[in-house]
Amino acid sequence: MDFKGSDTIPGPRTEDHLPHTAETAVKIVIVGGFGVGKTTMVGSVSEIRPLTTEETMTQAGIGVDDNYGSESKTATTVAMDFGRISISDKLVLYLFGTPGQERFWFLWNGLFEGALGAVVLVDTRRLEVSFDVMGRLEERGVPFVVAVNTFPDAPRYAVEELRTALDLTPEIPIVECDVRRRASSRDVLMTLVRFLHSIALSRALT
Repeated sequence: MDFKGSDTIPGPRTEDHLPHTAETAVKIVIVGGFGVGKTTMVGSVSEIRPLTTEETMTQAGIGVDDNYGSESKTATTVAMDFGRISISDKLVLYLFGTPGQERFWFLWNGLFEGALGAVVLVDTRRLEVSFDVMGRLEERGVPFVVAVNTFPDAPRYAVEELRTALDLTPEIPIVECDVRRRASSRDVLMTLVRFLHSIALSRALT
């Protein structure tokens, strides 16, 4: 999904350190297969200028990277994307977008370290690539929500159909989004924050 077509925050993005009112900073990872929109999501929602590690795609990736549905992509993340968003005066999220190609997945372990939760971006044209992604999160015990990026030519399914296809338990939230739109990306992050809060409450009661 092309970042150039995404929303931008009015006015200059702040390059400040944490707001002086911030009490809690949380690390969130945004994961998914190749070309699902991770870089676009970080770029559209970040209140600071996002850090990206995109490199021009070359012939070396042909036959190695699965670019179905992303044939027009000319650049790809090779390390991580980084951004920041203030959810409230007191809560700040640090966003880390992971590379999508399987050959770069060895970098994920470091990015997962210290993460409180994750967003799994899904492209309904390639649901199968989501299984390994979610499996890695489950292995590390990182709670996650699933965000279905609504590509124009992608098939649409009911939430329960997706839940069955992805073999997700009933409590894991599934939401649709357009990662090019800041409000939509922010709604996904708010869904994750609420989910993490519900987990914390449940643990406190047990």
